[in-house]
Amino acid sequence: MAAEIMDGKAVASRVREEVRERVEALAARGVVPGLTVVVVGDHPASAIYVRIKVKECERVGIASRVVHLPADAADDEVLALIDRLNADPRVHGVLVQLPLPDHIDPKPIVDRVHPHKDVDGLHPTNVGWLQAGRPALLACTPQGVMRLLREYDVPILGSHAVVLGRSAIVGRPMSWLLLRSHATVTTCHRHTVDPGHHARQADILISAVGKAGLVTGDWVKPGAVVIDVGITRRADGRIVGDVDFDAARAKARLITPVPGGVGPMTVAMLLTNTCLAAERMLQRSITP
Repeated sequence: MAAEIMDGKAVASRVREEVRERVEALAARGVVPGLTVVVVGDHPASAIYVRIKVKECERVGIASRVVHLPADAADDEVLALIDRLNADPRVHGVLVQLPLPDHIDPKPIVDRVHPHKDVDGLHPTNVGWLQAGRPALLACTPQGVMRLLREYDVPILGSHAVVLGRSAIVGRPMSWLLLRSHATVTTCHRHTVDPGHHARQADILISAVGKAGLVTGDWVKPGAVVIDVGITRRADGRIVGDVDFDAARAKARLITPVPGGVGPMTVAMLLTNTCLAAERMLQRSITP
């Protein structure tokens, strides 16, 4: 029997409704959650992603703003902008849209965002809090994957989870979140010998590599849950994931499609983080 498809759009819709209710509660206390997106240059894909984020903010009542800087902006100019946003009490979340132009090192830019406003969950402080098991703003995509697993009643405790990819944005925080939920986690990367061997042992297989067709049907354990985070645009314009969807679906119990699986959850978790940042800022302001 073919695997059940995990509908990220439907789950994201439920998350948006939860956020909308929290935004209304904040508004009743005089707080409007605010997200500012910093864009440097004119990267075509970034423009699409930013439009989606702004639209989703509008749907739940989050005040969003996009600040554009020219492609030749100096590092100091970007850092100065972030400093101003950090100091602005109307801004609860700051997101630096990646990639940045080649002449800008992204690490100091991302690190300049105050941890309390780091709605991407990439600041070293939030990464450290995640590893320590303390409350933190979590990376959006891994957080969205965890929500999907919960929504579909996937048992994590004691399960063997295999994560393909170790990026700072997805792979590593994904592994840490699974560990925090008491899974046994194997993380595979470009130097892993025979990643297919590890994948075939996974109860939960998560691929976040960005290589179309990487995960073939014979990499999937019968009855496994397969989460495809990868995104690749083919020459014909089609968007596909890392997983050979049809072959994997024939063996898995649950599987995410691309598009329509993890992608909507990533944006939904950005809304969640922005709302959470506003709630925490309000709490800090009234705590003696």
